[in-house]
Amino acid sequence: MNLDNRKYLLYALVIGTGFFYLLRLFYMQVVDDSWTRRATEIAEKRREIIPPRGVLVDRKNRKIVINKISYNLMVVEERIKHLDTSSFAKLIGWDVKKVKARFKEIIKNEGVYKNPSTGKTQSNYRKDRPYPFVKDLTLEEVTRIASRLTDFPGFYEEPTGTRFYPYPNGANILGYMNEVGRKEIEADAFYRPGMNIGRSGLERSYESVLRGKKGVRYIVTSATNNEIEPYADKKFDTVATPSPKIKLGIDIKLQQYGEELMKNKKGCIVAIEPKTGEILTMVSAPCYDPNLLAGRKNIRKNYPGLITDENLPLFARPLQAEYPPGSIFKLLQALICLQEKEITPNTGFPCNKSVVGCHDHPSPSSVAKAVQYSCNPYFYAAVRRVIQPNKKKNVFEDAEIGLNNWHKYMMAFGLGTKLGVDIDTLAQRKGLIPNSGYYDKYLGHHQWAFSTIRSISIGQGEIKLTPIQMANIAVIMANRGWYYTPHFVKSIGKKGKLKTYRTKHITPINRKHFDAVVEGMRRVVYEAGGTGKEAKIENFVVCGKTGTVQNGKNKKNHSVFIAFAPMDNPKIALAVFVENAGAGGAWAAPIAGLILDKYLNKKVTNKEKEQTIKNANLMSSY
Repeated sequence: MNLDNRKYLLYALVIGTGFFYLLRLFYMQVVDDSWTRRATEIAEKRREIIPPRGVLVDRKNRKIVINKISYNLMVVEERIKHLDTSSFAKLIGWDVKKVKARFKEIIKNEGVYKNPSTGKTQSNYRKDRPYPFVKDLTLEEVTRIASRLTDFPGFYEEPTGTRFYPYPNGANILGYMNEVGRKEIEADAFYRPGMNIGRSGLERSYESVLRGKKGVRYIVTSATNNEIEPYADKKFDTVATPSPKIKLGIDIKLQQYGEELMKNKKGCIVAIEPKTGEILTMVSAPCYDPNLLAGRKNIRKNYPGLITDENLPLFARPLQAEYPPGSIFKLLQALICLQEKEITPNTGFPCNKSVVGCHDHPSPSSVAKAVQYSCNPYFYAAVRRVIQPNKKKNVFEDAEIGLNNWHKYMMAFGLGTKLGVDIDTLAQRKGLIPNSGYYDKYLGHHQWAFSTIRSISIGQGEIKLTPIQMANIAVIMANRGWYYTPHFVKSIGKKGKLKTYRTKHITPINRKHFDAVVEGMRRVVYEAGGTGKEAKIENFVVCGKTGTVQNGKNKKNHSVFIAFAPMDNPKIALAVFVENAGAGGAWAAPIAGLILDKYLNKKVTNKEKEQTIKNANLMSSY
């Protein structure tokens, strides 16, 4: 072979080799893009930026829920180089067995995420993805560990947040948070392993607002995953948006005071601003410090004890407990009877104890006096006219018509249904306002009449209300016939009041009928024979109604009191319910008086009464 032929052969070999590599490159980049995608993964990293959780303030802008910085020890498995398991375990305060078990747990339980690009759930564990290895480390713990992390490639510290409550009050309102589970991660792309989510209370109800909107940062990394620079000069980055400040209607100082008054007692206090429907305080007793459930360590330590406590501190009584209302129910009965024209403000009935039991007092000659004396026979006689309206000759058919008409009024008062308070609706109960269908089910069709169900006339029998509903009755009385749905959130950021709570619910009772009933409530507090004198305060006229709720055989009665003040232009309406405490005037009324004094006068003048209530321990009666 001559020189020229060899030259052409060399040219052909070079061209052929070049063409082969061009074809291979084309295949890798166009036909098979897996190599391109892998190179991108190595070169470019997507980092999610989680904003700090939103803070909550009370009506006077006092911070009641804030964030406290804690740390997670993160792990990226592909960065681990020859892990000395024994030394690492010693560093974090674990044993070797626990360290190995944690790796397996992460792979099995936390290697699940929702791909933000495709929306599909990915169940495959990724060695190049960070996962929390140790959660909720304190500053002291992370400082000690971080100084040694250079010996353990693949591990790094990451700041996170836990909740902190400057005021140890309002736990049943605020709720608590806990780590997201697999289903929540699968359902919502916002969450990833190690993050927290609201589990109860306002933390749960306003989760979508409180969590804010996460941002994304793209970075260029080296082959060893070290950050080099922002990708594309931050062109594709998005900024994390924190939650706007959430302002509540509650007065945390009033909440604190209410919890002090209810110490060593079972029951609740609910106070509402009548003109807005904003809840000023909601005490559930016994209560607990919300900091006990702040962070995973505290939850593991304290939750078992709280959930098994026989006094049920996790039970939100104002929303979940259902009690017979007793004599406070007579206020609504009087209004219905007036509206139905079965009585007038000046109608009187004798206090006939042969019909239904009653305490000693003069026979009431008017609605106002009937409320003042809380006369059982009076309301038996008045309500009988509503339930048995004489529209049918058959007494059973007649009672069916009358009861269903009565039931419609009660529903208009927000009873027998969830009020729609903006807090964990799963925790709210409806109470019970029976209609004809209810009695047909349990007694039989046309097997009952007013004489069968007469106890409902005085708020006993089958009637059940939640304490929040009782407080709302006081609101309706204060407003003379209307209410806004009770709610906690006053505003979110600069948007003002939520539209949901701007709808005025107007009852079908003519406003003029409230005059006589409200006058009766004033007499309860200020006139002879009234049972609510302990609710009296200086400078303001209080209108109230006591209730003594029967509680079964061999059990002490419940004490209940509802009120509003001032009589004209009311600023506060409330309900106080104390379990197994006896008459409404004995415990519920004085507690209500102290709350009214604290809120309206900004001080408590009767220190002796205050100390008596604070020092009282009624737990032995339970």
